[in-house]
Amino acid sequence: MVYVTRGLVDVLLGLASDADPDDVTTGLSVTPAGDLEGAESLPPETPVFTDFFLPDPGNAVNAVFGVDLSTPARQTHGRFVSHPVGELEVSRRDDLAQVIFVAVPPWEPDRTSFAAFDRTGARQPLEILDARPPEESLSEGLGD
Repeated sequence: MVYVTRGLVDVLLGLASDADPDDVTTGLSVTPAGDLEGAESLPPETPVFTDFFLPDPGNAVNAVFGVDLSTPARQTHGRFVSHPVGELEVSRRDDLAQVIFVAVPPWEPDRTSFAAFDRTGARQPLEILDARPPEESLSEGLGD
């Protein structure tokens, strides 16, 4: 089972909709369920996708060589890709990860527009949780 927060799904679908007819791809990270408000029904160590890295459409190295230098690989646990004119499946052109979320129009959080796949392209069971990470401020991440 793959778990993702409703807030993250909403943001990713919004990014895809705003970029349409272009595609979007970005890295995703997880938070243990024990650190989330609203995920008490899951074992505390369960990974839940909660965060994304801002896509960088102007990255020339990525465009030419297919290498994403903007986000360290160890920080991403999954990928999100949108297929504005494609199918709800992993394509040969998608950046692979342990978990790949794919979205297609009409950009809705349902089984026909949003799904999770493993790196082989097999669809995975997905649960969208009404959970959220604890409140953090920007200064906490800057060492203040």
